Amino acid sequence: MSDTSPTTPAPGSGPEPFRVSDEDLDDLASALAQTIAEVKRHGVILDRLGSEPDPVPPADQQEDGAAEAEADDPEQTDGPASVFIVALGGEAYAVELAALSNWVNHLLLPVYGREISTTRPWCAQWHDHPEAVARLHALWLAWQQLTDTQAGLAGPSTWHRDHLDQALVHLRAPDGPFAACTTSPTRPNHRVLSTPAPEHTEAEA
Repeated sequence: MSDTSPTTPAPGSGPEPFRVSDEDLDDLASALAQTIAEVKRHGVILDRLGSEPDPVPPADQQEDGAAEAEADDPEQTDGPASVFIVALGGEAYAVELAALSNWVNHLLLPVYGREISTTRPWCAQWHDHPEAVARLHALWLAWQQLTDTQAGLAGPSTWHRDHLDQALVHLRAPDGPFAACTTSPTRPNHRVLSTPAPEHTEAEA
């Protein structure tokens, strides 16, 4: 005959459930609430730290970091020191001149070309005039910056006032880089005046 006393669980009934007193349950709930509040507080701190910009190192550390970056990236030191076309050479100059020509021929001249005269000259072969290339390239660089959306609504007006008007005054002046290039049928359509040769000192001779 099997033992059916109440102290022995019946087969298959499993262990009796663990019971927590009401007093202990209140303590656990309080501890859990404190833990959740602490986790949230740490989360806010982490989010705040993540959104703050990185601290700016002292000037001496910035110089050291820049020197190390140049040493790690030799191609950076070998590249052109300026985006200005007069600082370029070889293939880089040819590529930049082709892009500049596209802007001059398809945007600048159709909009701002005006009539050609001896008092307002222009040369179709402007790319043969170094001063014209330099001034037009500077004008194009300013146009790229001041017509961008980040320049604001006043950007194009600033470009006209500070860059375009000044460039055209010098380029199309009667004694400007195109002074020798006229539309007169009795003269060549394109002439480039020779620039003054640098004086050689006696020591160099």
